[in-house]
Amino acid sequence: MRDLLTICGLDAFYGDFQALFDVSLRVGEGEVVAIVGSNGAGKSTLLKSIAGQIATRRDAISFDDAPIGGERTHVLLKRGISLVPEGRRLFPSLSVEENLLIGGEHGRKGPWTLARVYDLFPVLAERRNQRSTSLSGGQQQMVAIGRALMSNPRLLLCDEISLGLAPIVVREIYERLPQIIGDGMSLVIVEQDILQALAASARVYCLQEGRVTLEGDSRSVSRETIAAAYFGV
Repeated sequence: MRDLLTICGLDAFYGDFQALFDVSLRVGEGEVVAIVGSNGAGKSTLLKSIAGQIATRRDAISFDDAPIGGERTHVLLKRGISLVPEGRRLFPSLSVEENLLIGGEHGRKGPWTLARVYDLFPVLAERRNQRSTSLSGGQQQMVAIGRALMSNPRLLLCDEISLGLAPIVVREIYERLPQIIGDGMSLVIVEQDILQALAASARVYCLQEGRVTLEGDSRSVSRETIAAAYFGV
């Protein structure tokens, strides 16, 4: 499998505070990779670094064999990297449909259209004219995912899909992942729900205090190994 994303020796900072230390990982074309770890482990910082929201060394991150570290977010969107942020961050004054259309403003060609997003999440079609923040948390998460898909990414980054959602809603969203990646899209999922992350992914990385403490096959890694990497014991 050809690597679409490679990260080598990534450090990331918030001012003088270092959040990531020498992080290395890879994501193959069409592969689903999970990133797990406790609060404050550096998971969101990692996704923000890939998406261009945090300054990094240029050669620390490569996408499609080209260095992209520190590149601006809108440039990376045009190249095919899209982030579903933690907390969804919808535009509260806009309708569901207006939020979705914003995702397609950069005009990347591909299979994802408004009609296809509505086919993926039919409830959004029913509520297309409602303000996005009037929806339930699960429906707002669907809008956030749909907005990212509208940019027709090659690499989709999902930060805490299940955060604050009822288990039945989480299951409904995860059941749609095969449809989302069906055209060969690569997917990185940040999750605190370890079992959900392992079930959805081919490979898993664990972060602990900004460092990779585990890389393994999601189907074969043991719960004991995950727990040791997760808690640093």
